[in-house]
Formats: sequence, C-alpha cells, structure tokens
Amino acid sequence: MIDSRKAQLTDWVNEQLRQLLSEPSISVDLTTVSGDASFRRYFRAEIAQQTFIAVDAPPENENSKLFVEVAGYLREAGVKSPEVLAKNYGNGFLLLEDFGDSLYLPRLLSLQAGGLDSISEYQVESLYKSAISTLIKIQSNVNKERLAPYDREKLHSEMQLFEDWFCGEYLNLELTDGDRELIANTFSFLEDAVLGQIQVAVHRDYHSRNLLILDEGRFPKDAGPGIIDFQDAMAGAYSYDLVSLLRDCYIRWSPELVEMLALHYYQLACEAGLIEGVSIAQFLRDFDLAGLQRNFKVMGIFSRLCIRDNKPQYLADIPEAMQYFLEVAPKYDEMAPFLDWFETNVLLKAKAKLNLES
Repeated sequence: MIDSRKAQLTDWVNEQLRQLLSEPSISVDLTTVSGDASFRRYFRAEIAQQTFIAVDAPPENENSKLFVEVAGYLREAGVKSPEVLAKNYGNGFLLLEDFGDSLYLPRLLSLQAGGLDSISEYQVESLYKSAISTLIKIQSNVNKERLAPYDREKLHSEMQLFEDWFCGEYLNLELTDGDRELIANTFSFLEDAVLGQIQVAVHRDYHSRNLLILDEGRFPKDAGPGIIDFQDAMAGAYSYDLVSLLRDCYIRWSPELVEMLALHYYQLACEAGLIEGVSIAQFLRDFDLAGLQRNFKVMGIFSRLCIRDNKPQYLADIPEAMQYFLEVAPKYDEMAPFLDWFETNVLLKAKAKLNLES
C-alpha cells in the first residue's frame, strides 16, 4: 500500500532541507520514529551526520499551529522544546530539531530492573528532580493567559470517557440511573477540587514517554529534559503535571519515593512563589485528587484508543491507572460511595477482561 502522505512529506522535507542547508542536491528518505496516541506520525531525516524530525499531522485531525505556538512558549520559558525549522499548516507538515531517542522511560525501567542500589537510586532521583525543575520553569515562565482554560467542561469530558468507553464500550456494563448519578456526583467533586487549585500552564501529558535525556555533547548539562507532545497544553491545576510525572501509567515507584519527590516539588514551588499559602497537607490532597481525575481519564482514553483507534497496546496500561485509583481513593471520605460501587460492579469484570489476577 502506497503511503501518499509520507511521500508528500518526504518531498516537502527535501525541499526545506535544500533551503536550510543551502545544498540543492539533497535527497533523503524518511525513517519512522514513532506514532503516538493521536493521528500524528514522526519520521527522521538524516544527512551529513545531522538529523531532523519530520512530523505528519493531518490538518483535519491535528492543530499544528497550536503545536508551534506552544513550542515557542516553552522555549521562551527556558525549557527545551524542539525548535520548529519549517512548517506547512495547509498540509500539516513540520520540520523540527531532533532531540534523539533517549526517552526517560527506557532509562528508568533499566534502572528499576537492575534493583535500586545507592547509585541507581541517585540516578532515578536526579532524572525526576531535573524534570521537576523544568516543570517549575514552565509554571513560572509560561503565561497561562495565552492558553485555553482547563475548565469544568474539559475536565468533565475527560472523565466521561471512563463512563462511556471503559464502563460502556469496553466492559459492556449496564449502568442504572442511580449508577450514572453516583458517577456524575463523583466527577463533580473532583472537578471542584481541581478547579479550586492554583492555576498555571499545564503540559497535560508530562510523563516518562514525553521527556528525553538530552545528549550532553549537544546541550548544556543542566538543560533539563527535552519536552515533547506538548501541543495540548492548557491553563489548569498546579498539581496536574506533577502527578502525571510521579504516578506515571508506564512505570511505578514506591509511595515513599513518590512522596519524597512530590515534597521536593513543593519546596521548589514555594520558593518560586507559585503556591503561596498552600500547606503541605493541602498540597498532598491537591496532588491526590488531581491524580484521581487523571485516572478516570486514562481508563477511558486507553479503552477508546483500543476500540475506536485499533491501538490495543494501550490496554496494558489501564491496570496501573486502576491500581493508583484503588490506592488513593480510600484516603478521601468523599470518594467512599463511588469506591464501594467500583469495587462491587466494575473491578471483577475489569480484572477478568484485562486478564488480571483476582
């Protein structure tokens, strides 16, 4: 099957590189780097020991203009987002600076698999502290007024994916009116909790698959991670990106390490004047409740990616979101009615469908 968009993108990239490098004879092929949970695809172009990333973002599905705008906001904030070297909004093509392939996740999994001794534990903490320092830069330096608000409607629509796609489409649960009312009340509680937090610029997918360890030969040692997949940034709760990072759906750490790193953020955020007047107790509550909202979103969106978008690999990451939910929700009395319903009506069916041990 001919990939006409890739062919068109290849021609466009070659044209841009000829202009960029002042080499009229350039002709390179594109190699696939990855796709993501959206319709966007990434390719690499390599010439004369230089590499570039080409993006295919179909304009009917993806907003490349927003991608370019947010990339600029991050760079202005002193954060390493890729430089946009060329753009064609009509076709949905971008040519970007290449940050390489050294994602946080494989490195963290490798350190975890080796067993955490004092050296590897220090390396893990260093990676996370670097990501947290970069998060502080984003929250301090990106003007949230330039971003759309992460408002009640958006928060609710994300959690609604849990009811529609996880409970409905994936588990085929027959929900009663009482069930739907309980779900709606729970969503409303979490919406209030998240909207009541200090609002800042939020990446919205700040985790180990969207952070890159940069080559120290090309970038300053203290540059922090390279940031990708930022095009959905909004103005929302200060704790949202932190909980996405530390309660990551793709890798799990001990509660003790998570709390230590969360409190490291708390100290830095207080020093930066980001969360003035927020006590440690309130901070930990904010962190937990933003995480619960995200757990609902993740269970729903991963189900939709499987069913609607034919990406079944995302089902493997639903159990992690469920486990976080089951660990955190019991800490809050407001979650008790829903938690009882979830354990009675959802959990066993979900475990069976996901082939988990009871």
